[in-house]
Amino acid sequence: MNSKSPHILVTGGAGFIGSHLVERLLAEGNSVTVIDDCSTGRLENLRAVEKKPELTFIHSRVSQCSELGDIASRSKFIYHLASSVGVDLVLDSCIRTIDNTFHETEILLNAAVQNKTPVLIASTSEVYGKSSKPVFSEEDDLLIGPPYLSRWSYACSKLMDEFLALAYGHERGLPVIVTRLFNTVGPRQTGRYGMVLPRFIQAARKGEPLKVFGDGSQTRCFCFVKDTVEALVRLADCPKARGEIFNVGSSEEVSIAKLAQMVVELSNSKSRIEYISYEKAYSHGFQDMLRRKPNVEKLDHFTGFRPATSLHRIIELTLNFPGEK
Repeated sequence: MNSKSPHILVTGGAGFIGSHLVERLLAEGNSVTVIDDCSTGRLENLRAVEKKPELTFIHSRVSQCSELGDIASRSKFIYHLASSVGVDLVLDSCIRTIDNTFHETEILLNAAVQNKTPVLIASTSEVYGKSSKPVFSEEDDLLIGPPYLSRWSYACSKLMDEFLALAYGHERGLPVIVTRLFNTVGPRQTGRYGMVLPRFIQAARKGEPLKVFGDGSQTRCFCFVKDTVEALVRLADCPKARGEIFNVGSSEEVSIAKLAQMVVELSNSKSRIEYISYEKAYSHGFQDMLRRKPNVEKLDHFTGFRPATSLHRIIELTLNFPGEK
């Protein structure tokens, strides 16, 4: 590690978004420490940079890393991306979801506050819950579903992350930024935990049916991973962003049925599209939202950045990536 380089800590840095962020930070001349237990991330995601002397990888949970305090104290900035990912994992275990989210964040913030190291917390659009608003803004009220539906455990644990991070900012002077990520997609994303685009692409490559849950009319806005990384880096470099919450995502809205059609067409696949009820697709505890579109004006105002990669181009770029076997 080059001691003269600005040092940055990335938790969850072997994950899908984290690995792209690590590559960007190294390319800009930073030294980077990654803490990741690889429960959902993969060392393979860091293959392009694994031999760089400026990269240090620690295979550990945040809460079990004995060096955490020292690393946080000597870091210029911390990106906290470590968390549970995917609907399938959330439905499988609420306890693990909450523990992997809130508890790990609490440990991380406590380490960061010792030297007032700025922290960016990766939250999620899930915190908007069942809101029926056509576009979600950072100042909106939040409407979370009932606790007997395990689907909402992830949203609630992430929302507690936000409360805790902002409390550390207000009460202990820790510079924090909260980002609500909306459906980041692109190369290296896995479909193993329910993510829709890689799941569709994997099926199209194999000539298997693309399984659309529900009637497919639900809409989402998909943001290319490099656009998300650009937003995270710009926010970290923006002192005025500290103490604020930001939506990070695209405003290009598409139905899941249309997304499936686009994947089939752009991959020249002969796959058919199959519609499956939520009752058959998931166990008890799932509840979906019809729309999830972010207002990204605040991100633009603070950083001058709006994600610009079209969905058509995102699918093309992701199709060109080898993907999972």
